[in-house]
Amino acid sequence: MLRGRVPRGVFPPEVRAQITATACSLPRSQQVPLSRWSRAELARRVAAACPLAAVSASSVGRWLKQEKIRPWRYRMWQHIHDPATFLSRARPILQLYASARRLLESGTWVVCVDEKTSIQARCAEQAPRAAIRQHCARQSPRYKRRGARHLIASLSVADGQLLGQCSKRKRFSDFQAFIQTVLVPQAQRRGIQTLALILDNGTTHAPKQLESWLREQAEAHSWGVTFQVYWLPTNASWLDQIEIWFSILQRKLLEPNHFSSTEDLEQAIAEFISYYNQTAKPINWTYTVEQLERKLGSHL
Repeated sequence: MLRGRVPRGVFPPEVRAQITATACSLPRSQQVPLSRWSRAELARRVAAACPLAAVSASSVGRWLKQEKIRPWRYRMWQHIHDPATFLSRARPILQLYASARRLLESGTWVVCVDEKTSIQARCAEQAPRAAIRQHCARQSPRYKRRGARHLIASLSVADGQLLGQCSKRKRFSDFQAFIQTVLVPQAQRRGIQTLALILDNGTTHAPKQLESWLREQAEAHSWGVTFQVYWLPTNASWLDQIEIWFSILQRKLLEPNHFSSTEDLEQAIAEFISYYNQTAKPINWTYTVEQLERKLGSHL
């Protein structure tokens, strides 16, 4: 407990230590009903514990900046429950990423395929307004829902080219239609002998029957393409390159959202894909098998 009033702007080390200790605890462990600390809440908490040490939020921010502590920020992390299985699935995918260009030259096309679901068509009460001097672009907050669409898309790892098709529902039959009408014809135009599909374990991809269905269709329709299916580890969307492109689509087309109908939405997505492909480049993927092995090494 501090004795006497602390001179203005001068704080003993105990005050700063308490700020640091509180910042490194979760608010609820301190009986404070917050999910995370702010500078002001930390100052208030310490002032309640030490009434004679009235610390400003700016002082708290300055101290924590020096300590490189930012309790108002957070990030998600995923604990890998089965490292051996995770590595066995992730290793071949990372190897494909590293050699995608060389494989394409030899007739093997590496493609990531996934769905971006429930893309809303929202029609704002007033049309968006373009930016003018001293004012950013403006978007009306009120809108009417015009329906939603699901986008099935594929990313060519070697060159960054995109293919996409919207559907009203998210079913295995829609995924099959995308492969038959979009992906296979593109592989034939490219002169591909082997199509390496990288997929997650979602029900839309029907993991238990997809590979047999692909073999049957390739034989029945003489596609001239063989398939290799690589399943991503469970809960490993960060290993799927197409998720990076979905974030680009979200930032550059879907936010802010103003589409008068689902047909307008579909047309906008198709035009964006065509526009994107004009300057598409492969994603600069730097995460390697060796890095993953080091990460999981102590758990294997």
